[in-house]
Amino acid sequence: MMISKVGTALALCSAVILGACTDPGRLTPGTGLAPAGEKTANGALIGAGAGALLGALSRGDGNRDKGALKGAVIGGAIGAGVGYSLDRQEAQLRQQLNTPGVDIRNTGDRLIVTLPQDILFASGSTAVSPALQTDLGALARNIQANPGTTIQIVGHTDSDGSAEFNQQLSQGRAAAVGDVLAGQGVPYARMQTFGRGENQPVASNLNEEGKRQNRRVEIVILPDAV
Repeated sequence: MMISKVGTALALCSAVILGACTDPGRLTPGTGLAPAGEKTANGALIGAGAGALLGALSRGDGNRDKGALKGAVIGGAIGAGVGYSLDRQEAQLRQQLNTPGVDIRNTGDRLIVTLPQDILFASGSTAVSPALQTDLGALARNIQANPGTTIQIVGHTDSDGSAEFNQQLSQGRAAAVGDVLAGQGVPYARMQTFGRGENQPVASNLNEEGKRQNRRVEIVILPDAV
């Protein structure tokens, strides 16, 4: 059986996308992330692949090759735009957020700003530290200057204490960060808050350094096109 043109095209798209996402030579040394400019290109590749697939499947007249080509062009343009927008916003945030320990990660389809809870909150508290108000104000202004995004605020804890307490604490802390951003002008309609408690650790809870990494609030900035 002969492989269709659209099948071949989609297979090639998949191979290129996987290469873009996993090639170690593309990563910035010491970061594990692709250079900023490449995220725009990767966004275009991912968008083109997804667009080709959707375009092919949406053709009802049997001409899926044309549907795939049109979908690839449209999806690639959207993906490139998303990637460029995230690259630009990432650069802005790196200039605006100055507190040590604050991490900014660009995955290519979203930005993740990680705030360690040790500098955000006193132990067991949901009151945001005054020391972080300046950075949260800068973040709020950045979010307002980039209106085509949705914000997810996700609280995490270590495993000390009961799971129920940690769940409530993480939710309360996420909501507290959301309240600060709202007080700085970010509409609640653009934000969602979640508590993950101790369920999504990024390090071991068997030592103090790992617990410190697990106590965090992540602010996820999602382009509306995603």
